[in-house]
Amino acid sequence: MKPRLLVNVDVGDLAQAERFYCDAFGLTVGRRFDGALELVGSDAPICLLEKPAGTTPAPQLSAARDYRRHWTPVHLDFVVEDLDAALARARGAGATLEKDIAAAAWGRIALLADPFGNGFCLVEFSERGYDAIAL
Repeated sequence: MKPRLLVNVDVGDLAQAERFYCDAFGLTVGRRFDGALELVGSDAPICLLEKPAGTTPAPQLSAARDYRRHWTPVHLDFVVEDLDAALARARGAGATLEKDIAAAAWGRIALLADPFGNGFCLVEFSERGYDAIAL
């Protein structure tokens, strides 16, 4: 059996995160849990996990959660049909634009951060998408 993808995003304020992700991306609440909720409407469910700032993500780590802008090697890309409209919607919901829209042979991309410092991209593919650059 192949694994299924489930995305988990730590946030400092569950109600604020629900508003942001629903308003920015048109997601809806699937199920609610104690201190978490599931958002549906994308290819994979996105679970928002309320984790207080200053707590550690694992016992062996000394780094604490910090909801200022932070870098992580894993981030979300939201594929959209109209990048300009999606960017306006995300910014209206509270996203911060970190790099203006850039164009490439495969399409266009905008780099942003959510209100909790999590980076994400909005991607609009050209007609050929990544096939335009595949080797």
